[in-house]
Parts: sequence; structure tokens; C-alpha cells
Amino acid sequence: MRTAVLIAAALAALLPSTAMAQTPSSVPNAAPWDQAFLPPAPRWDGASRALLRDASDPWVTAFEADAEHDFSPTYVDTRAWFDRLDAASDLIRIEQFGVSPEGRPIYAVIASKDGAAFDPSKPVLLAQAGIHPGEIDGKDAGMMLLRDIAFYGKDDLLDRVNLILIPILSVDGHERAGAYSRPNQRGPRIQGWRNTATNQNLNRDYLKLDQPEMRAVRGLIVKYKPDLYVDIHVTDGMDYQYDVTYGYNGENGLYSRSPATAKWLDDAFKPAINAALEVQGHIPGELVFGIGDSNPREGLSDGGLGERFSNGWGSAAHVPTILIENHSLKPHEQRVLGTYVFLERAMRLLAEDGAHLRTAIAADSALRPAEIPANFVQDDKPISTRAFKGITYELYDSPASGRQEIRWLGQADPELWRMPFYSSHPSLTLKRPEAYWVPSYRTDIIERLRVHGVTMETLDAPRTVGVEMLRLDDPKVATRPNEGHVPITVTSVTPVARDWTFPTGSVRVPTDQPLGDIVVLLLEPQSSESFFAWGMFPEVLSRVEYIEGYAIAPLAEKMLASDPALKAEFEAKLASDAAFAADGDARLQWFYERTPFYDDHFRLYPVAREN
Repeated sequence: MRTAVLIAAALAALLPSTAMAQTPSSVPNAAPWDQAFLPPAPRWDGASRALLRDASDPWVTAFEADAEHDFSPTYVDTRAWFDRLDAASDLIRIEQFGVSPEGRPIYAVIASKDGAAFDPSKPVLLAQAGIHPGEIDGKDAGMMLLRDIAFYGKDDLLDRVNLILIPILSVDGHERAGAYSRPNQRGPRIQGWRNTATNQNLNRDYLKLDQPEMRAVRGLIVKYKPDLYVDIHVTDGMDYQYDVTYGYNGENGLYSRSPATAKWLDDAFKPAINAALEVQGHIPGELVFGIGDSNPREGLSDGGLGERFSNGWGSAAHVPTILIENHSLKPHEQRVLGTYVFLERAMRLLAEDGAHLRTAIAADSALRPAEIPANFVQDDKPISTRAFKGITYELYDSPASGRQEIRWLGQADPELWRMPFYSSHPSLTLKRPEAYWVPSYRTDIIERLRVHGVTMETLDAPRTVGVEMLRLDDPKVATRPNEGHVPITVTSVTPVARDWTFPTGSVRVPTDQPLGDIVVLLLEPQSSESFFAWGMFPEVLSRVEYIEGYAIAPLAEKMLASDPALKAEFEAKLASDAAFAADGDARLQWFYERTPFYDDHFRLYPVAREN
């Protein structure tokens, strides 16, 4: 406790005593907030500041009313403001679509001229904020935009587009708020916590669907079928000039599971968004993932293409998905206003060109690739060089670390950096079967598939079918947990043809459906995104029944005498593996595995393929 008090005192000495002037008394853990240890922010006075309304305006948001524009309201205050907006405008309605682990309603704010049911001819934009609640720019931007749609002349945005805003997805994490949540981020001065009440990172849960928040948002997506899904974050990492960075799988013609959509995003979306941001004084850029901590110019990567993240899931599910990463070292005001500009222009673009996007989505949804790339890893060599707008920096000798550290100087580097860019490639290729069979006792797996929106046939009576089972040759259990699971990897499987009886309630999951790629990635045990890889089938690693040496030794001797082929195989094993030859238990185990007494279900994956 004394150490924590001393650290807090040291921080207080660094931070201005006036920083709390605009902190409402209802905010928990109010504390000094101007993180003077962060690099300086370049001066900014963008034209988008004209979007701000005066504190005297009856519909001013808490963000705008704050003198520094560096405050974001609590969950309760946000909901109260939206309830007031809903009551005052026929264009706005609130829909609860889930409940958090701590019992808080998870809600969306819907802006539409269609009433209770959407006109199916209108594109739908779903904007999501607060999957990481400290990164809450989308909530404050969304409040301003919805207010302006309701009362300040922007209701024309709804003539040909409908908007769904999730202001706070991780509502429990949002309320674990304080001044010390995100040390690398410049505001807001009170921030939510990255993980949920169950200490889970929701932006790792798009495929496994562990958490009620993610199951709820998946249900919302299935219900409204958004044409564009915007997931709004704030970065960590290096300094640079860009304030709004964003990206999607398949950007710049790289691999995507939804290539037609990626092309539309390249050709239509990105130019329109970049132009709108630049006119308003922002500096848009592509997603930035630096590959080196000690050398900012070492290079950039695509950040991986995993389906556990929103952009990877969107590509596999054929839901056009944009991952926004506003720059953490830019002021909260600048980031919020950039997000407003982004969302407004996205709505106008959907109104203008939504039909072409829908054509692309339909083309991608019809794809049924025979082979599915999986388990992407970063390339060893860069595939290109990218121009990059850097910030000046210097290296200095740190007495704290005992090494050289980076000091960002807050000035735009007049030299355009040329950065090596590293893409990703698949380390595994999966073949697409006709279908999978999931036994009825795995109700948890069946339910996750159902929440995804996967089409399945449920058996109303037992059925015996010819299938391909998979024997897991070399499963390895991780030595540490990840997101509440102990992962298991398997690099080799042996197919085993069987006639297998599936009981009532089992499901047949065809891959000839728009979510067929998702099905393969979830049910193939070698996929790093599979239920098996997340450790959800540990029971198959437990062997039942054993045999004593006094029983297997004479049986093994009879097997050797009666089966010349087995004897030759055994002798070859002895000759090639000295450790095996010297281990009596291993030798007897080798024979036991070749008897009908051996546990036939040991390492036999219970989800079957139908080829």
C-alpha cells in the first residue's frame, strides 16, 4: 500500500493541480489527468471543430460541455442523455439487445425514418464503440452525430441509410473507470477498463463467442444484417502524424476471404473517407502496426488476419468490417471529431453507392473455396515499401531502464519515411468437407454455432452415417491460460473412416452456406481459431483403462509370433529409436495400442467430417 501511495504522489507531482476543474462530482476515482510524461501532441485546429456545440445548447453532450473537450460521460449519464433524445425525436429509438455479466443492459441507439421495421432497400451502418471501454471515441462522436440528425439539419442522412450505434459494448468495463486506465493514451481524463467484469478481452471473442456481450452483438448483427460494420478503437504503440487510422482485411489488394468487398473498400470507400477527413483538418492513414519497439523505422505489418478480431471475422463472415484505430497520442477532442467525420461520410457513401457494396457482399457470400487458408503468420521478408508520415524522435540513455529509449519530440518529420511492409501468409490449408457432425452432448458447441447464425440440421432420431473421424496425433497443452482457456494445439491428425451413430439432438452442419468458412475454421482442430484450439475439447486427451505388464507382455509375444508384418514393424522401430528400445514400458505400450483393448476414443476428435 505504501508503494502505491508513493507512486500516486509522484504522478500527482507531474500533473497540473487544475486538471480536475471539469470533472463531474459523480465520476468515480476522479484524479489529475494531464499525463505530462507523454510525448507532446502537435498543435491541431481542424475545421471539424465547427461541429462542436456551445455549452449553453440544450442538446450539448458532456464531451462538448467540458472546457477541455476531454471528458466522456458515465454509463448512467450516457443512457439518460440518450433516453432524453429518444423521447424528443421520432427518428431515434433505443433497443436493448443484451445484459452484461454484472447485470447492466447493453443497448443500441437506432436512427431511422422507417419506424419499427427497416426498409430492406436501405443500407445499414452499424457503428460500435467501447468494445475496449477506455477507447471510447465512438460513443462521444456518435452522441453528437445522432443529436445533429435529430435536431440540427442532418436528418437527410436517414433518407437512404439506417444507422445503429452501440455507444458502449463492454458496459461493465466502461464502469471500471478511473484516471489510470490507459497510460499511453491522451484522454479522456476518466477512462474505462480494457477487459470485462470477467476479465475477458471482447476483441478476441468474435469466433469462440464465450462472452454474453459478444453473443449479444452477434445476435444484433444477425437481426439487422448491417452492410457496413465499423469497430472503433484507439491505438497503443508508436507516435506518428495520423490521427485517424483504419483498415480492413484485403486492403490494397492483399488476401481476403471477401475479395469483392475488399475491392469496393479500396476503390470507393477509402478515397471518399480520406478526402472527407482531410477537408476537415484530419490526417487519415492505414492501420499502423510497428514491428520493432526500439527502431520506429524498422517496418510495419498487417497486424495479423485472425478471425478472433472484428476485421478478420468480418472478412470470413462476409460482413464488410472496418477497424478504426484513432491515434492514442492525439487529444481526445481531435479523435472524437475525426470519428464524427468518418461516420457521417460513411453514411453518405452508403446512400450513394450502397447498391454496389451489396453486389460485392452477394458475390463474396456465394464463394465456396475448396481450400481454406488458415493460421496466418507474418512474412519473413517485406512485400513492399510504404510511405509513412512520421514524428521526429531521438534516442537517449535512460537511467531507469539502463538502455537507450525513444523520446518522441512532437514535430512532424518533413521527410516522408519509407517503411518496409510485412504481410501475412497461411501456415495451414484446410480442405472443405461437405459437412460436419457435432454430437448432441456438445450442446455448448451447437449453441455457439447457432448464435453465429450457422445453418444446421438437427436430428430428431438417432442416425448412423459414414464419416471421417480425426485421430489427434500430437496434441500439446499450453503452459499458460489465454482468455479464460488453456489452449491446445495439434499439428497432425490421422483420418479414420467410421460408421458412427449420432444420437437425437446431434447436428449436421453443411459448409455450403455463406458462413461455411467460419464453420471450417471453428470445427477443424488444427485451425488456431477453432473451438479445439481454445481448449474446449480437453476430454479427448484423457485415456481410460490400462493394462498391466504381466498381461500385455505375454500377449505381445503372441502377437510377434503370429504376425510377421507386426514383427517387422517392431524391429524397425527398435533399430531406429534407441530411447524406445531401452524403455520397456514404451515397448509394451506400443503393443497395447495395437490391441482391441486400447481406448478407441483416446485422442479421437468427436466432431466428424462428411466428405
